[in-house]
Order: sequence, then structure tokens, then C-alpha cells
Amino acid sequence: MKRLRRLRWMLLSGFLSCCLIPVLAFAAPLTEQQKIDALIHSVEVLPGAQFIRNGSTYDGKAAADHLRMKRRYAGSRITTAEEFIDRCASQSSFSGRPYLIRFANGKTVDSGDYFRAELRRIEARSANAQPGATHVPVSRNG
Repeated sequence: MKRLRRLRWMLLSGFLSCCLIPVLAFAAPLTEQQKIDALIHSVEVLPGAQFIRNGSTYDGKAAADHLRMKRRYAGSRITTAEEFIDRCASQSSFSGRPYLIRFANGKTVDSGDYFRAELRRIEARSANAQPGATHVPVSRNG
């Protein structure tokens, strides 16, 4: 009898864990660090895009590595995704020249503009994931 009660309790707690944990994680808003990570990932996987820094062209992986390095270097001076865009992802800290992104279709934009649009898309998607949220479409540059 005691084993049966314990088995039922284990099954019930396992079932609740499987059902409730994903729901709770789904409802949690993104942290600023998660938004920054998503911004960096967005350029890393942008199909056929080139990241232009100080006149040199880099693929998405190299761009993401560079942005992660700048984020680490900035440390606690960067607390929001907007600050990350303004201080790390928009221009060279050495030359002051803006970073550019050239899409696969040849269109070139300032990286700050790309990242601000991407941040709006990320935040809209996160808001839409909240219970009771309504869908707001956000278009991508490119």
C-alpha cells in the first residue's frame, strides 16, 4: 500500500513536472542577456549575409564571435539590449566607422538599424508568447 502511494506520487509529480515546467518557461519574459544573445545569434545565422567591419568583410560566425568578444569586454557597463546595440554592435570602437550588414540580395544596411529592427521582432515574439497576447507581425530588413 505504501509502495503504491509512493508510486502514484512519483507518477503525479513527474506528470506535473513535464506539463508545468514548459508552461512556466514559455510564459517567462526574456531577460536583457537573452535578448542580446538572440541578437548575436540572428547575425550568426543570417543566410548569405556579410558583416562589414572597418572595410573588411566577415561571415556571420566571425561577426558573432566579434560581438561576443565586445560584449564580454563591456561587462557590466552593458545592461540592456539597446545599450549593446549602441555601444557594441553599431560601430567600431577603434575607428568609429559604422558596421554594415550586406544581405544575400545585395542590400546593405547599418548594423544598428538591423539590430534595432531585430530587437523589435524578438520583443514582439516574446510578448506574443505571453498568455493573452495578440499577434503583432514585424517585418525583417533584407
